[in-house]
Amino acid sequence: MTRVALNRALLLLLLAACGGTPPPLTTAETVVETPRAAPQAYDGPAPDGVDRVRIAVTDAQPSRGPATAPVTIVAFSDFQCPFCSRVAPTLDRIVEQYGEEVRIVWRNLPLDFHENARPAAALAYAAFVQDGDRGFWRAHDLLFENQRALERNELVGYGRRLGLGDQAIYAALGGAHDAVIEADIELAGRVGARGTPNFFINGEQLTGAQPFESFVGVIERARAAARFVRDRGVLPGDEYAALMVHASEGPPPRPEVPPAPARREPAPAAVSNLPLQGNLPSRGPADALITLVLFSDFECPFCGRLEPTLDALMQRYPSELRIVWMNNPLPFHQNAMPAAIAAHEAFLQGGDTAFWAMHERIFNNQRAITRANLEQWAGEVGLNLTQFRAALDGSTHRSVIEAQQVIARGLGASGTPSSFINGRNVRGAQPEPAFVSVIDEELVRARADVARGTAPGPNLYTALTAGGATEPQFVGPAPSAAPSAPANDHDYGIAVPADAPSRGASSPRIVVQIFSDFQCPFCSRAAPTVDTLVNEYGSQVEFVFRHYPLPFHNNAFLAAEAAVEVHAQVGDAGFWRFPDLLFANQRALARADLERYAQQIAGVNLQRFRRALDQRTHQARVQSDMDAVQNAGARIGTPSFFINGRLTQGAQPIETFRAAIDRELAR
Repeated sequence: MTRVALNRALLLLLLAACGGTPPPLTTAETVVETPRAAPQAYDGPAPDGVDRVRIAVTDAQPSRGPATAPVTIVAFSDFQCPFCSRVAPTLDRIVEQYGEEVRIVWRNLPLDFHENARPAAALAYAAFVQDGDRGFWRAHDLLFENQRALERNELVGYGRRLGLGDQAIYAALGGAHDAVIEADIELAGRVGARGTPNFFINGEQLTGAQPFESFVGVIERARAAARFVRDRGVLPGDEYAALMVHASEGPPPRPEVPPAPARREPAPAAVSNLPLQGNLPSRGPADALITLVLFSDFECPFCGRLEPTLDALMQRYPSELRIVWMNNPLPFHQNAMPAAIAAHEAFLQGGDTAFWAMHERIFNNQRAITRANLEQWAGEVGLNLTQFRAALDGSTHRSVIEAQQVIARGLGASGTPSSFINGRNVRGAQPEPAFVSVIDEELVRARADVARGTAPGPNLYTALTAGGATEPQFVGPAPSAAPSAPANDHDYGIAVPADAPSRGASSPRIVVQIFSDFQCPFCSRAAPTVDTLVNEYGSQVEFVFRHYPLPFHNNAFLAAEAAVEVHAQVGDAGFWRFPDLLFANQRALARADLERYAQQIAGVNLQRFRRALDQRTHQARVQSDMDAVQNAGARIGTPSFFINGRLTQGAQPIETFRAAIDRELAR
């Protein structure tokens, strides 16, 4: 009896004990299987120099294709991972092309941040227990087709559509198959499958939703290795077991990545020059001795954690402390900017009272910042809803908020929360004693200035901060930009695709690969810097555009596909106008917008452009750019620049790039 048949028998007993009616056996399941003989031992030489990882395959894992196939693909996957669903058609194409030469074996790797992935995996395994491979792959297809609807009640519905009884469904969702899933996760960790999807093709690892051609290259090596062991006496069907003899127990060695530099902390006694211009929301007396300027983000959980500490400080220093609010909505918090606009509109309509009332409602409901809720809270605060809606619709206060973000970045307060106490920076959601220590020291300084005749309040704050630094002040030496001491000397060795857009030198001494996201505000800010660098170094440096759309930017991936199609049609000469249009219109990157921008590029055939987006022609091409970074062992955000393989991250000042390029030229 196979493991599947045994699992099914146990399930039937469970259902019978609970009074359930077992599902009927299929004809295929009534057949008595003849056990396959154990594969012969192989003691011959290794077929090639490929690093292979040993992964056992049994009939306890769902599979498609014959067990005797010379090529086995073990797939570690996650039903909630969008890249896993994107690669599914590629696997279908592999099966179609290679037929019975390929077997695909499923292993579960539900990622921690996909909260519905594990119950989905359990449901699919329940289908496997009941109906074998046929049942599993039906569940596989159904779950990927409904990847955005995997809540518990929806999974119950899918289970019923698959013919599972309620007992089996609820047992699966209640943890009946957790041991199987945990074993897969543990195996993934041992073999180096760190993300999804992850494939081992006759033991050779291939990471990510790679294009079909990438799979073909590895499969052909696997077929050659299978032929090698067959030529040395291994029976057909035993190739995989023979290849595992020379495979390693753990992952192949990865390129050594230099450790991240230690986080640099604000200099504790340094004072920053942070002028308070215009009318800003505040709480506390206007003539306070201490002014705490807070850069915060309504969706940031750490900002939420700081709020009780600030309340405690107001109670401790009721006549000495004033808190002034400034916005720094982080780009990966999708609801932070609308919340900041809503709060600023409340401030303009109802002053400090309305602002702090709206502020309190937003922070009390950080996980429910929706347009409908913002309007509801505005009504509760007593705002004019017509004006309020107009402010949200037109992003009326965005320029004010972005100006505050510029101030924050200029002072090194790129994260949130960040507080400046009479100009002294306290970073993060520190405990109350950390603030008390700085405030008490500043009270001494403030009282001394008052004794010399300075009036408390705004005049005192200006006097105490006017002579402060206008740049970030940190503990420890700043990273050197000298050619002899690069900040990151690790060469990630990312190859440049022949079909990537480029400009600058045709026979370059240096190649700069720019990994970018059309919806990322920092990428748009870096674009003028790149233009300047092209003008300055274009005779020596080639600048190559690569795609890295972040998953929380809903329109970024399709925009990247659109850019690939534009480049395919008009080449380098016509391509660069298209990114300029996308970066200039980052808030309008829907499908219709992309078509409108494409029409503005001379030489673009709109019918062909639309067909490419409809058919997702360039999906794999965009994914291959992202996989190139992951396969190199780099962890990046956007924008990221690989200057002759060495990484510089972020929309840095142009001097940073000049130093890095000059350093490479000096090599």
